[in-house]
Amino acid sequence: MNWLNKLEKKYGRYAIHNLMLYLIGGYAFGYITAHLMPDMLKLLTLEPALILKGQIWRLVSWVLVPPSGSLLTIVIMSMLYYSLGTALERTWGAFRFNVYIFSGIIFTVIGAFILYFITGASYGIGFFFSTYYINLSIFLAFAVSYPDMELLLYFILPIKIKWLAVVYAVMIIFQFIQGNVVTRVAIGASLLNFVIFFLSSQNVKPYTPKERVRKAKFKHQAATKEKTYPGGAHHKCAVCGRTELDDPTLEFRYCSKCNGNYEYCQDHLFTHEHIK
Repeated sequence: MNWLNKLEKKYGRYAIHNLMLYLIGGYAFGYITAHLMPDMLKLLTLEPALILKGQIWRLVSWVLVPPSGSLLTIVIMSMLYYSLGTALERTWGAFRFNVYIFSGIIFTVIGAFILYFITGASYGIGFFFSTYYINLSIFLAFAVSYPDMELLLYFILPIKIKWLAVVYAVMIIFQFIQGNVVTRVAIGASLLNFVIFFLSSQNVKPYTPKERVRKAKFKHQAATKEKTYPGGAHHKCAVCGRTELDDPTLEFRYCSKCNGNYEYCQDHLFTHEHIK
């Protein structure tokens, strides 16, 4: 995905780090609003008819609508998706994870307007669009990246995440086939980011254990060749140019696949183009 590599080199510094924390915080706000001011949720939904009348905040506010269920269920699911999303951000880098999430949001908005015009500019379709399938796309993306990771089903039964993903995929396909046009557009629009990323990208999978060992050995060998950059920095990303002086929380690693002593920050370690 050369276009994504170019975008990352140019705009990667503007990526929102720990994006899942903000999304979960939005759910918390929506849940509190739903209990203290339940009528307020009607002002947050993705309703194209009202957006065209000037209520443009609905283009974004719908992501604050919390998922249905009890408080305990919402807390457990939020913790799960936070851990999955954070792991994906560390694997792909903050910029690519941002693109993945925001593209899902944008596709959902586009799908809502398509449905609005298909149904004859009807009112009341906003409640069919939520972040449910966007969250599901995070789960599917994690399952593809870490297929052998095990989860405790009902906190008791260990099961590999790839099998849970297969179950969810079958359910989605069944819902898509059996559902009406509203259901199909909602599912297709919300999961389009997953389809695009995993049909066109080959750089989203983490290194295998053998590659990690080789990378660690290379890092040890390269430690004796450590450079000092302007300002006294000892680490500098070969892609974005950031050093530990720009952000003390950044982690830097050497790439064992690049031909030379090249170092990358945590956002570009798995996503950069290898230098031969």
